[in-house]
Amino acid sequence: MKTYIYMVRHGESPKMDENERTRGLTDKGISDTNRITDILQGEAIEVFVSSPYQRAILTIKDLAKRSGKEIMVFEDLKERVFFNEEYPIPDKELFPLLEKSFSNPNFALTGGESNAVCQNRAMLVLKELLNTYQGQKVVLGTHGNVMTLMMQFFDKQYDLNFLLHTSKPDIYKMEFEGQELVNVKRLWEF
Repeated sequence: MKTYIYMVRHGESPKMDENERTRGLTDKGISDTNRITDILQGEAIEVFVSSPYQRAILTIKDLAKRSGKEIMVFEDLKERVFFNEEYPIPDKELFPLLEKSFSNPNFALTGGESNAVCQNRAMLVLKELLNTYQGQKVVLGTHGNVMTLMMQFFDKQYDLNFLLHTSKPDIYKMEFEGQELVNVKRLWEF
């Protein structure tokens, strides 16, 4: 019995002086939600789950609404916390941290979490989804780093290089037989 998880990385979001949990989408990010809805509307999605961060919820909100479904929010699907959960890290500071994190999965700044810790918490949710919604189609509103770590759990090719080549937004259709990942297809084209 096949289960499909559609990883939907959130759309473009403003980074300056915004709270990580509440920052929304830019005009482009909002516009891209229409394309996401168009791409996934024909997939007959049955379940919608998301990170608690607004940008992830807003990216899949229109699709869920058109499908007549509610979005279930899971705290453990939030983005990796580097050192302060409230405020975003500027890109120039983020890249060196990502390099260290992917070369040493246990690397963490004081007060932050490592890739290993982030992956473990997110995988608990993903495994629960695979068990609970076996044979169904599930959209998961997510973030680049945590999405990559969940995918990497099943296949090591999903690494820093993969993360750096994803876009905002992005969509990956993951096909599972039970708990085994059997296929991944990128659905987003820009």
